[in-house]
Amino acid sequence: MKRVMGIINLYENEELIQEITEHRPLAAVPFAGRYRLIDFTLSSMVNSGIQNVGILLRSKSRSLMDHLRSGKEWDLARKRDGLFILPPAQASSGAVKGNGDIENFYHNLDYIESSRQKYVLISNSHTVCNMNFRKAFQFHENTGADITIVYKEQEKDSEDFTGSTVLATTDDGRVIDLAVNPAKVNGGKISMDMYLMRKELLVDIINGCYARGGVDLLKDGLIKNIDSLKIYGYQHKGFVARINSIASYYRHNMELLKPEKWQELFMKSGLIYTKVKDEAPAKYKENAKISNAMVANGCIIEGEVENSVLFRGVKVNKGACIRNSIIMQKCEIAENAIIENVICDKDVIITNGKWLKGDQRYPLVIEKGTVI
Repeated sequence: MKRVMGIINLYENEELIQEITEHRPLAAVPFAGRYRLIDFTLSSMVNSGIQNVGILLRSKSRSLMDHLRSGKEWDLARKRDGLFILPPAQASSGAVKGNGDIENFYHNLDYIESSRQKYVLISNSHTVCNMNFRKAFQFHENTGADITIVYKEQEKDSEDFTGSTVLATTDDGRVIDLAVNPAKVNGGKISMDMYLMRKELLVDIINGCYARGGVDLLKDGLIKNIDSLKIYGYQHKGFVARINSIASYYRHNMELLKPEKWQELFMKSGLIYTKVKDEAPAKYKENAKISNAMVANGCIIEGEVENSVLFRGVKVNKGACIRNSIIMQKCEIAENAIIENVICDKDVIITNGKWLKGDQRYPLVIEKGTVI
């Protein structure tokens, strides 16, 4: 995999998750207690042996850059290759052609062309999985594909179809159709928005799209060339969570409270790395009652926590009760407050005796820094 460079493309749809992406990109959204969404894709690349990773930024990137820093936690603080932050097109050009990612790719072509790797793996940050890309790369070489798209087979009752791209393939895996956000989906092969191809082919696609007014890599680069390129689909059979809405964010965090799901994501294909903060372990006081909860380091708990995810530095005071909720970093739940089916963004304070309740399908979201 040293012949493969990674690009994490942060041009992602945030329309249905704006409540927690107003001040941060989707890649920097906290997930699973102490991680950010980008940690999973980045860790999978590093665990697969990829040593050159570019982060194609879009906007609101301060928190993400603070999280990534030099890339040391992912062993990407290197003299050769390593982690590269690629600024958006707006930073280098006042005019933007359209609402798509081709502009950003085009303005960072010098990084892509100057890399010493022969292949490129493009991924997003909103697809949470722990994947060994070596198998996908071997499949790509064995089939002689121009492009390999990683997909997940989903049942028809899945709730992860919003904004999805659906593949149709032949028996040998060749992709014959790609449908972006179809009106009706009854299960099938859902793209994980991960593409493997030769670097020279990517450069040709980007230049061709840019010269002809194309704005989107998938629609203008892949779908319009589906008949002229050998595009194959590779099936990933492990845990996958697509985070593209508040409902999916809440549901997949709660899903990780099941031990088998947590173990599959964090233990099966390698470790997941994140920014280290060296905080003290969680402190459980005499009156604390904990049931089926994920509690990060730095928390102080005196009250009751049930079926919930608590991020670093959360304080739950005496008599407070948290059920079926997600509490992000440095929140404080005061005495006798009750919250249920709630997502609290960072630095939220719930004062004495307040009762907040949402629905499991439509959780109540408290914005960052709010005092209630």
